[in-house]
Amino acid sequence: MNTRKCILVAEDEDDDVFFLRRALEKTGLAHRLIHVCDGQMAMQYLLGEEPFSDRTQNPLPDLLLLDLKMPKMDGLEVLEAIRSQAFLQGLPVVILSSSCLAADMAAATKLGANDYIVKPAEPDELRKMVLKLNERWLSGGAALAEISAAPRMTVVSG
Repeated sequence: MNTRKCILVAEDEDDDVFFLRRALEKTGLAHRLIHVCDGQMAMQYLLGEEPFSDRTQNPLPDLLLLDLKMPKMDGLEVLEAIRSQAFLQGLPVVILSSSCLAADMAAATKLGANDYIVKPAEPDELRKMVLKLNERWLSGGAALAEISAAPRMTVVSG
């Protein structure tokens, strides 16, 4: 069953968002992709602050894809802020970064990331990644049970 879900993408590179959006389209998934371009905007969105206070137009996401290297507030700062908010504890946060550094992966794990994926470079790998994200985090009951499980760190090479 493919019900439409809301994915918040915190990413400062417009090209990465374009290709992610295209991969969603190519896989036939109808999820709504909402893009914010820095960590501060991600927190404003999640907290329902202006200009995102209308939850009809800006619903809480079912999944957050979070880049690490962003202006104003980096991904690790955002992750730490999210995990300090009781109402966001159940939000699956997947780090989607170009960094494959063990230190970045370890820091993300320590702060409560549910998964860590190195951004794929090839369109086919990006489509496969989108399908795996859908299966793991957006398909229903199985994903909810995994939220509290140990994070899975994934390297997708392209």
